Amino acid sequence: MTTKTQARYTAKDIAVLEGLEAVRRRPGMYIGSTDQRGLHHLIYEIVDNAVDEAMAGFCTSVEILIREDGSVSVADDGRGIPVDTHPTTGKSALETVMTTLHAGGKFGSGAYTVSGGLHGVGASVVNALASHLEVEVSRGNSLYRQTFRRGDVLAEMTREMNLGETGTRICYMPDSEIFPELNYDFNVITDHFKQVAYLNRGLAIKFVSLYHTKQRKGDVERSYYFDGGISDFVRNLNRSRKTLQPAPFYFTKTVDATLVEVALQYNDSAYENIYSFANCINTEEGGTHLTGFRAGLTRAVNDYARRSKLIKDDQPNFSGEDVREGLAAIISVKITDPQFEGQTKTKLGNAEVKSIVESSLVEALSQYLEEHPNEGKQIIAKSTVNQKAREAARKARALVLRKNALDGSSLPGKLADCSERNPELSELFIVEGESAGGSAKMGRDRRFQAILPIKGKILNVEKAPRDRVIAHEEIRALIAALGANEGEEFDAEKLRYHKIIIMTDADVDGSHIRTLLLTFFFRGMEDLIRGDYLYIAQPPLYRIQVGRKVTYVYSDEEKDEVIAGINGNRKVNLQRYKGLGEMNPDQLWETTMDPDKRNLLSVVMEDGQSREEARKTFSDLMGADVAPRKRWIQANARNVKELDV
Repeated sequence: MTTKTQARYTAKDIAVLEGLEAVRRRPGMYIGSTDQRGLHHLIYEIVDNAVDEAMAGFCTSVEILIREDGSVSVADDGRGIPVDTHPTTGKSALETVMTTLHAGGKFGSGAYTVSGGLHGVGASVVNALASHLEVEVSRGNSLYRQTFRRGDVLAEMTREMNLGETGTRICYMPDSEIFPELNYDFNVITDHFKQVAYLNRGLAIKFVSLYHTKQRKGDVERSYYFDGGISDFVRNLNRSRKTLQPAPFYFTKTVDATLVEVALQYNDSAYENIYSFANCINTEEGGTHLTGFRAGLTRAVNDYARRSKLIKDDQPNFSGEDVREGLAAIISVKITDPQFEGQTKTKLGNAEVKSIVESSLVEALSQYLEEHPNEGKQIIAKSTVNQKAREAARKARALVLRKNALDGSSLPGKLADCSERNPELSELFIVEGESAGGSAKMGRDRRFQAILPIKGKILNVEKAPRDRVIAHEEIRALIAALGANEGEEFDAEKLRYHKIIIMTDADVDGSHIRTLLLTFFFRGMEDLIRGDYLYIAQPPLYRIQVGRKVTYVYSDEEKDEVIAGINGNRKVNLQRYKGLGEMNPDQLWETTMDPDKRNLLSVVMEDGQSREEARKTFSDLMGADVAPRKRWIQANARNVKELDV
């Protein structure tokens, strides 16, 4: 280290951000982003404070209002933020909470046994990112009011007489300097509040929006209240399924200040639908509570099966996968000091929680099975079927591997692979039929584009058992081509291509094939979608030629616009593509495959409750039960141009 270097780096180079200036300087560090997700995060931070009051037993209702100008109001009937003088800051507790990071009743003060929120910075961060914020606190027969601007005090706290009710109301306008566009997604917001209501039995949540967006011009009003809590959540997950139990199994138990809540119910499907939460946070990456739940479930079912002589002595124990297929379940824990980890900080890491959940579930579920022998027999029968299907699928998979080994290749013969071996630079087009496959193979750039033709409509995996899925020729070819296995064994790191593109004809049959492929990927390779690897190609519907000028259009509306703009005296050559096979290889490359010109739709999934809605949509549209599909069509017919399921 040289003296010259030391001289350049002095105390004046150290930036000290006063108050909430750090939040305004780096908002993404506190709310994740300044796009729509961050905008929603502001609402959730304030609502989380009301939920903490509910978990502590002092709040029964929360009302959220988005006004015409996009400002937000959140009101609860909790105890109200304290207003007396804080011993450290010398200011009122209200002002301290609103202007100081990490100030609140969640940091070891004993005010809250458990609390939601990942960071505990809620109100002060919202205040910092609001152009104007007003707080009203009803407490002790008085109404206290204070206003702020971009995190600074605008007016001192005032006091007036009140009728005696208690609670807090916070109204704020997101700062346009931070959020240039107020783009609220009401479906995402209402899904979040519905989930919060499920997790807090007896809490009433009312959401009203008077704010109109480009996508939605009408007002929005939703109210949620679930007296059954997570049991109602499970009923909702299974509402389109035939269930094995007339009502969900439910138990709650507190062990060493850790509250465990579990609700579960089996259905006739071949897929598990399990959600885990810690202090009302959706732990999408799981964690110790989910590990304990899985271990406890497997142990309890196997113990009961042996004890009740419902399986033969020489029959092996059920695996975890056997007892979870066809299961809808919610596991919720509330703990004093949650430790989150993982890439998105939504994986619970508290080691002690695993054994608490496991032992509690074994005890409660074992008692339930003993007291409900009919349901117990149904669960064991379902697990036995799952076990046989899993074994049949294993043998089918092993047969495929042996056959490939004898052939000297693990790749399907119909695959036209690319020369690039770096998955990040490689893409796979999945096309239907030999004709389209031939055009795609000739039109592609073989350096980085691979082509996999498939025959006709693949198996609807929503209706089929596991062994039939694995035995299906086209699905085996898909699994082999991607190289990452499927189901619980799917490993995205082994993918041979990081861009998988579904390229089907632009007609009803093409739409159906695309839907079947999406169903398979969602059910067998969900992480493929979550990792942003899956895309849908957009081939043109028409080729319009006037003289030497050629225009490709992708809809009937676009075709009409183009033709209307052509001089009426000119000869128009209009060609409608009935399928990809009708396109010349150079046309297919130019319109659909060339990375510099093509349009691709990215297949994505929202987080949290929207994941549940995605699962329900596939179940409704692709499942064996006709009634949910009919209801969906009746509700959405006006918004769907083509539907063939």
